[in-house]
Amino acid sequence: MTTLAHSLVTSKGASPEKWVLVLHGILGSRSNWRGLARKVVAECPEWGACLVDLRMHGDSGGYPPPHTVAAAAADLEALSGVLPGPVAGVLGHSFGGKVALAYARSHSQDKLESLVLVDSNPGARPGGRGSEGSLTVLSMLGGLPRAWVSRDDFVEAVVARGHSELLARWLAMNLAAMGDGYQLRLDLDAIADLLDDYFRTDLWSVLEAPPPAVRVELIVGGASSVFDAADLRRAEAIAEASGMVNLEVIESAGHWVHVDAPEALLTTWAKSLGGGTLGGGTV
Repeated sequence: MTTLAHSLVTSKGASPEKWVLVLHGILGSRSNWRGLARKVVAECPEWGACLVDLRMHGDSGGYPPPHTVAAAAADLEALSGVLPGPVAGVLGHSFGGKVALAYARSHSQDKLESLVLVDSNPGARPGGRGSEGSLTVLSMLGGLPRAWVSRDDFVEAVVARGHSELLARWLAMNLAAMGDGYQLRLDLDAIADLLDDYFRTDLWSVLEAPPPAVRVELIVGGASSVFDAADLRRAEAIAEASGMVNLEVIESAGHWVHVDAPEALLTTWAKSLGGGTLGGGTV
């Protein structure tokens, strides 16, 4: 089986005893989390971070269907076998968070300690409720050319279709140099399949009964629409009933918590890797 493209991040001079997988969201790539990963391993040098390009993202192209959350989790099982130490933690944002839950449910090494879910709703959401923006972006990309003379041309085209320059430049990270120009390296049909399965899959049961000894941090952007009021009530009830699940709502953050509130996220992530007393709260 092909090994997922990945990058290893460690604190300078450190020899990590264990590793945390870092999983991006739909249309993202492993480079999205490099800055925060460097900071967290500096605070927790006994950990190394493995930044992952999930299937059909970044440099992890060419994977055969079916393109599902379960298949993406199975890819991680294969990756964990080639890392220089045991996988003891997983952080996942959005789509990556549900992949993290699926991986935790089936993780064969049984050594997980930390699971951090960043604005990732574990439930099924028919029609993509709360993530309409992702569906709009996917549709927009499908209407654009695959080849571009320059990155700036691509950015201008995305902005002209009503999106922010910040989003446009983030999407431009999916352009690969090709000849005299650039090519959009995303297989949009495969991405659509992954997104469809993400919306169909319900993994609340993993949050309600996480693997033994695993600390779970569920981080929600207060300005995000991914969790509705009923979802938040369910998450609050799980956190209140469990000594191993913590819910943290970062009121100032939207869906891109790592962009809107990086220091608050870093604090919670480092706490999860280093232990400490759990206790829900609002930032």
